[in-house]
Amino acid sequence: MTQADIHQEESLDPEDWASFRKLAHRMLDDMLDYQENIRQRPVWQPVPEQVKAFLKQSLPQEPQPREAVYQDFIENVLPYPMGNIHPRFWGWVMGNGTPFAVMAEMLAATMNPNMGGGDHGGNYVEKQVIDWLKEMFGYPAGASGLLVSGASMANLVGLTVARNTLAGYDVRARGLRAGERQMTVYASTAVHTCVHKAVELLGLGSDALRLAPVNTAYEMDLQALQKMITADRQAGLQPICVVGSAGTVNTGAIDDLQGIHEICRREGLWFHVDGAIGAVAILAPEIRACVEGMQASDSLALDLHKWMFMPFEAGCVLVRSEPAHRRAFSLTPDYLAHAERGLAAGSAWFSDYGVQLSRSFKALKIWMSLKEHGVQKFGRLVQQNMAQAQYLAKRVDEHPLLERLAPVQLNIVCFRYNPGGLELPQLNRLNEEILLRLHESGIAAPSSTLLEGRYCLRAAITNHRSRLEDFDLLVETVVRIASQVQPF
Repeated sequence: MTQADIHQEESLDPEDWASFRKLAHRMLDDMLDYQENIRQRPVWQPVPEQVKAFLKQSLPQEPQPREAVYQDFIENVLPYPMGNIHPRFWGWVMGNGTPFAVMAEMLAATMNPNMGGGDHGGNYVEKQVIDWLKEMFGYPAGASGLLVSGASMANLVGLTVARNTLAGYDVRARGLRAGERQMTVYASTAVHTCVHKAVELLGLGSDALRLAPVNTAYEMDLQALQKMITADRQAGLQPICVVGSAGTVNTGAIDDLQGIHEICRREGLWFHVDGAIGAVAILAPEIRACVEGMQASDSLALDLHKWMFMPFEAGCVLVRSEPAHRRAFSLTPDYLAHAERGLAAGSAWFSDYGVQLSRSFKALKIWMSLKEHGVQKFGRLVQQNMAQAQYLAKRVDEHPLLERLAPVQLNIVCFRYNPGGLELPQLNRLNEEILLRLHESGIAAPSSTLLEGRYCLRAAITNHRSRLEDFDLLVETVVRIASQVQPF
């Protein structure tokens, strides 16, 4: 193409910045209003069929007015959220973000750096965030770390380093076929499924994940774990890693992390902790003892968009050995050569520590949020959510028609409506219907799980907007809905 072929060069910037600025200010004010008045809205509501149809439009070929595009969002997207920023959302394990972090996301998107590496401000922000996280979670200053999308990726990264370090040969060069023995990884039956996926993705196979039973508190049985490791060695297998849970997804149970560490040290195994659910308990002085032993782990997976209330996505993996972490991932071709000067300089090349080369500026919202609130306030909010969980558990225990199904060690309360006289299948269907109607009412959104075949409502409280009155309303609404459900 020559200069003569270019009739009019184009850009994606606004032609009229003044009108765009006016729309942008309106969008900002609308979103702040949305957050400020969130209690006046339903937690969740079904997406109507006409909206689903609208969101199946064909590919736009020509420009549409920005105001019209924004109006489409206001009418067809914003009214139908997942609901996790609402004070009465307690489903799965999700945080709800903050207004200042929303602004941080805008700033990060405006700068729009690639956080793979290079000598620019964003990389130094991420390095400082990782240093802060090492300090928060008791890791040495020389440890390594990487911000990732969430704990699923963090667990994959940690287990990759474990496999490559304990294999006994160069897995990256020779592949798994070169191994003389099957490597095995250990966790409890309550471990998150992302660990299952990580073991499969690492080529070890799902059979290589050995699941130890749990006790009545849903914590890993360490005697059973030791027997499994011993039996596997005798069978010619190669144990390499034990995954401890600092808060299981079903009930919030915390494995005996100190005990697991002692087994790993004695057996020469990698100690990895999935701290996505409850690692942040370390920030609350009154309860930090419950995660004692986590600091001794070889790697730790974190989810800051859970109990640290960051907007999605905000995960992190910490690795005690920086050389081991780098060896597992570093690959620097000529076109990514690190330099001593210029843009390609800088000591922080995060592409050397994970799968992604293209990486978003996740660090800014974490950096700004920690500076805005200070880490002690996050610790108080963790303590507040745990107190709220105990309050809900007490309300359940005191109600003659409600039954708690698991201990409340952290912030997760599992319970069901049980009027008596129903067989288990009937009771399960009754509680499932209660949950569906609870969601459809828009009043509250816990999720569900099965504990020993018993269907239960599961409230995971990682919500800085929740108040005690919200849990009163949950209990009252569950009982009211149950009275309206026809017997199964």
